Amino acid sequence: MNKKTLKDVNVKGKRVFVRSDFNVPQDKATGAITDENRIVGALPTIQYLLENGAKVILSSHLGRPKGGFDAKYSLKPVADRLNQLLGNKVTLAADVIGDDAKAKVAALKEGEAVLLENVRFHAEEEKNDPAFSKQLAEFADIFVNDAFGTAHRAHASTAGIAAFVKESVSGFLIQKEIDIMGGALSKPARPFVAILGGAKVSDKIGVINNLIEKVDAIIIGGAMAYTFITAQGGKVGASRVEADKVDLAKELLAKASAKGVKLYLPTDHIVATEFAADAKAEATKGVEIADGWMGLDIGPVTQKQYADVIQSAKTVIWNGPMGVFEMEQFANGTKAVAQSLADNKDAITIIGGGDSAAAVEQLGFADRVTHISTGGGASLEYLEGKILPGIDVLSDK
Repeated sequence: MNKKTLKDVNVKGKRVFVRSDFNVPQDKATGAITDENRIVGALPTIQYLLENGAKVILSSHLGRPKGGFDAKYSLKPVADRLNQLLGNKVTLAADVIGDDAKAKVAALKEGEAVLLENVRFHAEEEKNDPAFSKQLAEFADIFVNDAFGTAHRAHASTAGIAAFVKESVSGFLIQKEIDIMGGALSKPARPFVAILGGAKVSDKIGVINNLIEKVDAIIIGGAMAYTFITAQGGKVGASRVEADKVDLAKELLAKASAKGVKLYLPTDHIVATEFAADAKAEATKGVEIADGWMGLDIGPVTQKQYADVIQSAKTVIWNGPMGVFEMEQFANGTKAVAQSLADNKDAITIIGGGDSAAAVEQLGFADRVTHISTGGGASLEYLEGKILPGIDVLSDK
């Protein structure tokens, strides 16, 4: 990445506007933060700035407010947790560009921070409104984007602000994401294996297309596998199939074959007659699924085959579950993949956010993989080879 990072600028005495990703899940009843990974992930950048005498202005969105103040989307719980972690160095502004924010930013001393209220309390944020971007930029000498989870969105606080600030650089979290994922895509240790799951082929078309050019093997699970099996002429019973994507699946299979990329599909399945947690489930004896039955997970034979492929790899990227992971009896395929990733100590193992990240966290394997991306949608677009607006706007070295 030929973009400036935090270490390329002198921050002492400067007002540094940091776009973080504090969009954390909260308990609906109490408002308590239930997963603080994104807050913890932001700390190295914030601590570096405070220790090096910057005046820090923190910004983030939380949830989907409708472009006006809504107490349930306030960043107050985030400010409280940041203060516990940083020794009470953060004040919360009552607004984003209003009088309270202006007063608190003006009062900042070196080594102190103010957290602006939820930037999505302004509809102009998601519209990337230039006037709003300029108002945010008036707080800053330097812009730091450290919100990888929203780097694929061209919003005012992730991209627009950069046009009005002299220097724009990446924080340590974005730098880590790009170093690890970018390194895997550009100079992978081989064999390089991609594991793609989830419900829809349509969500992963760009990723599969891009990865066929780079990997040695692609493992496919989740409901999207049934569209590929249909493309091969297989019977999938009542399984979910994207009928309008069958021809595309044929093209992707042909492209993989032409490139010498091994594309693995399930050879057996866990099936049920209904989509329900208490449905009667059984394993098929082969790839065919009988009428009236639907595939809801990869079967035991496939689990073993996929684990063997993962064990032989030197670089692995995983995005998307192998089955209906939220239902216990259809979670074993995803667990098997997570286990084999955790057991492969010789490989660079990258989890591309979303459900795969949740699975690895829940199973207690987070410390046994190389990297868990903080961005679901952003990591997918990055794997597709798309330009991410929040990174594109940063100053070149």
